[in-house]
Amino acid sequence: MRRRSLILAAVPAGLVTLSACGADKSDSSKASDKASPSASAAAPSAAPPPKIVDGPLPAITAGAKFGEKPTVAKGPGKPSDQLAVRTVIAGGGKTVAENDYIQADYLAQVWDTARVLTNTYDHKVPLLTQLAQGSTLEGWRYALTGKKVGSRVEFAVPPTWAFGKKGNAQVGVKGTDTLVFVFDIKDSFNANSSAKGKDVPQDGAGVPKVGTNTDGKAPSIDVPKTKPPTKLVSNYVIEGDGPVLAAADTVLVQYKGVIWNTGKEFDSTYGHHTLTSFSLQQVVKGWAQGLTGKKVGSRVVIVVPPSLGYGDSPPSGSGIEKDSTMVFSVDILAKM
Repeated sequence: MRRRSLILAAVPAGLVTLSACGADKSDSSKASDKASPSASAAAPSAAPPPKIVDGPLPAITAGAKFGEKPTVAKGPGKPSDQLAVRTVIAGGGKTVAENDYIQADYLAQVWDTARVLTNTYDHKVPLLTQLAQGSTLEGWRYALTGKKVGSRVEFAVPPTWAFGKKGNAQVGVKGTDTLVFVFDIKDSFNANSSAKGKDVPQDGAGVPKVGTNTDGKAPSIDVPKTKPPTKLVSNYVIEGDGPVLAAADTVLVQYKGVIWNTGKEFDSTYGHHTLTSFSLQQVVKGWAQGLTGKKVGSRVVIVVPPSLGYGDSPPSGSGIEKDSTMVFSVDILAKM
């Protein structure tokens, strides 16, 4: 179970961010936003692992290149009751491991009818999800683990490793439907992931200095022995070249937090060897304001005054005292 992060502001533990999965309603494949499949809607994880087989799988009739929206034919005859998987394009990037996060474009449709349920290509917003038990469809976890970044993978998931015998009425999936997916794996992330970019001079007076190592280990945070600033500080330590974060984005990060007055660490993803993802609308104000406008791939130092943090009501057992100024090093790995 994913631990609760201290940066979250009154939201349930275990945030799971999955792509919307509504029925396409036109030839232009404009996906509906009326429903989103979640881990809780998927089939129970008690099912034994599937056997990976070569087919059958429907043909991709258009959009054959990596990153292009594919057009997929109707399933040829009866689908396998196991997991049919085919690497259409073999990538040369990192190998995806179980429990990794992946960023990917994908299309989903029903085997029998070729009815498209959803795709990310039209919206140009890739999926960001973790290939972990209980976090996504089991069929995704089994089909994509072991594949390489840069690969296009087509696979067919029978109900056992999708939504089970009950199906999912919200997204128009019956309990007998086998689902066909095409995934273009754009990137993957794990506990060893770090910022990627250019080091930025840290010459601001009265601002903590943060280490620039990118080996997946926690960077140092050197807090000056001065009074903390009364306003929010958010500066690049390493500036990436990815897209700019908007206020409503969901992000995937590595981070470490310390108290200004003591330098004591109170929260970190590094010590738990796990990344965390969340919406910028669900975190303390200092985080939301400090990360909005920053680029993916960056490491940012954020100094959060009490008025934008926890003020006089810090979380119980957090080790954060009332009216504490918090200092964070944040690696922005991806956004959705």
